[in-house]
Amino acid sequence: MILKTYTRIFTNDAEATLRLLRPLHVGEPHLRFRFDPWDLIGIGDILVVGGTDEALAPIRGSLGPWIVTDIDVTRATLVDAGAEIIRDIAPVPTGRMMYARHPDGATVEYVQWTPKLVEQLIEAPRRAGKLASQI
Repeated sequence: MILKTYTRIFTNDAEATLRLLRPLHVGEPHLRFRFDPWDLIGIGDILVVGGTDEALAPIRGSLGPWIVTDIDVTRATLVDAGAEIIRDIAPVPTGRMMYARHPDGATVEYVQWTPKLVEQLIEAPRRAGKLASQI
């Protein structure tokens, strides 16, 4: 099951992009970390991916991340539907991730967050009546 989806913005200046997004979302980022060679900043349903053109080239044009409840089940579902796993499941600072190319050609990053992040960024806001896009 997909818990949350992000739209990526690729940028060479993450701070400048964030200066525009803060007033549009009327808030601060809920997620921020460095995953070399990128700076990743989550605000609402946007994930700002900052880096050099060279660093961004391998992922530019991909979609996501799409946050899922179980990446192993997601992988099996994708393969059964004819998707190609182009980067298999691997650990990342937020949990585990993979990249898949769908039969239609779309390349999507899937991430299973750690239980702590799911609680902090999905379940607790949901109990408080907030939509995922409002975190």
